Amino acid sequence: MALPPLSPEQRRAAPDKAAATGKERADVKGALKHGTLSLAEVLASDSEAVRKMPVRPARIAPDIGKVRAGKLLAEMGISDSRRVRGLGIQQRERLLERFAPKG
Repeated sequence: MALPPLSPEQRRAAPDKAAATGKERADVKGALKHGTLSLAEVLASDSEAVRKMPVRPARIAPDIGKVRAGKLLAEMGISDSRRVRGLGIQQRERLLERFAPKG
């Protein structure tokens, strides 16, 4: 897939845009890890940076470990390379049912 041609202004702005996106994703991952952001909030986010994040085991379940979370994702039929926006309704429901804190 060929990249679209960019204007000189777009080329100059690209590194800043990439840095902002990376910072936003890092903030989301940190907040999810520390419990200040819930999995439901991440899945419902309308931020393009968040919606393009892969659903990796360490991100969705930092408290149970990468390997175990990866096995659980596989059992649910969700690839760990699937992106947040690519999750179907049933996949979101299964994730929330399994990984959202009970309370």
